[in-house]
Amino acid sequence: MSDLRLFNTLGRRLETFAPMQAGEACLYTCGPTVYDEPHIGNLRTFVFEDLLRRTLELFGYRVVQVMNLTDVEDKIIAKARERGLSIDELTAPYIDAFFRDLSLLGIARAEHYPRATAFVPQMIEMIGALVRSGHAYEVDGSVFFHVARFPAYGRLSGIDLCQVRQGERVADDEYGKDDVRDFVLWKATKPGEPSWESPWGPGRPGWHIECSAMSRALLGDTLDIHCGGVDNIFPHHENEIAQSECFSGHPFVHYWLHSEHLLVDGEKMSKSLGNQYRLSDLLERGADPRAVRYALVSVHYRQRLNFTAESLEHASSALRRLDEMKFRLDHAPLLATVPESGDLVTRSAAAVAGVREQLGDDLNVSGALGELFGLVKEVNRRVEGGVTAGEREAVRASLCTIDSVLQVLDAEAWRQRALGVTPAATSGAGPCDQEIESLVARRTAARQGRDFASADRIREQLSELGIVLEDTSGGTLWRRR
Repeated sequence: MSDLRLFNTLGRRLETFAPMQAGEACLYTCGPTVYDEPHIGNLRTFVFEDLLRRTLELFGYRVVQVMNLTDVEDKIIAKARERGLSIDELTAPYIDAFFRDLSLLGIARAEHYPRATAFVPQMIEMIGALVRSGHAYEVDGSVFFHVARFPAYGRLSGIDLCQVRQGERVADDEYGKDDVRDFVLWKATKPGEPSWESPWGPGRPGWHIECSAMSRALLGDTLDIHCGGVDNIFPHHENEIAQSECFSGHPFVHYWLHSEHLLVDGEKMSKSLGNQYRLSDLLERGADPRAVRYALVSVHYRQRLNFTAESLEHASSALRRLDEMKFRLDHAPLLATVPESGDLVTRSAAAVAGVREQLGDDLNVSGALGELFGLVKEVNRRVEGGVTAGEREAVRASLCTIDSVLQVLDAEAWRQRALGVTPAATSGAGPCDQEIESLVARRTAARQGRDFASADRIREQLSELGIVLEDTSGGTLWRRR
């Protein structure tokens, strides 16, 4: 297993990846806050994390990935109240949209998609321990982390806390605290808000403690890799480090990776500019999801990505070159022996080695694409005169290996996705339990509402995913076929 080097935000340097357990990588990736559909800036981060996961697998690691679903926080509560819905009623369609977008963009499923609301007891356990150790304190039913008690605070982001005056009050949190630098772990309940019982009275968790509790429950006290967008570095990831390390006494994360912002036509996305696109918006405008993935994956994750109509067209053009090469290879005359002009078996192996080397250099995707299109050029040069059966199979196998990471070369797989067949049907990876349970819950609600047509459609959708349903007096049971 050759070296894989990654740029660690903690220390701002390239480091050779050395996991805690040989042959295995535990990976935590910040998922969506489900009060709306993901926008393409979110999707850029999710595609980067997918590229990372697939590169780890290319290097022989077994990946255990957790991606959280934040289903309780201020915006969710406000939107649910505005619409007269429960938290579950509001978030269910957005969770469905999230998984739909993952499927459309060929993003591999994580092993776990925990919802914050399912881990509140673990959050209360952590907060209680932090209070007892003196790292947190209670004010009128809310609990705050005492940043001054963690001297290493700021080492991830490089923020200088000396520039923030102690004792200064801020209004953005709406909860009292001793120090402007402190952050909330538990929020005392307000009228009309969902709440859980706790030693400090009814309330709900703060955003930062959610990820610490879920990652610890599913991956342990220390993680190999934690990912997110650069906007998560401060304060979210900085706060995760502080509360997690004060709780456990162990390093929280060994490697931090962050993707840069996505711009649209050279400007930051915002609703006021009307350029905060979702994948569904792009598809309505005629975009090919395969080209969207290529456009998102083809720029290095630590560079800003300027998403434009031209970048989508360039992606489509690159994909046409790949499709045309594969067509010409499939229909090239077959030769009995390799001509003197070159051996595509050797060239194919060199392309795979080159792609692996480039991706091993902090996911250098532009270098990997250079290796791929070098092979495309060589195949196009040779196919007019014919190839041997061995050469054809070698090129196909190499493209399959390369596409196990890039996920843009198999046009037929993308055609099936467009017809509603999920990647589970083409890659062998089934849908996760949370996705299945969400669909089963929607079907149950449709049946209770006597919307039997919708219930039947959901049953058919689950059947296509390989899921068998059994309706019993105690509810609907499911199993994988």
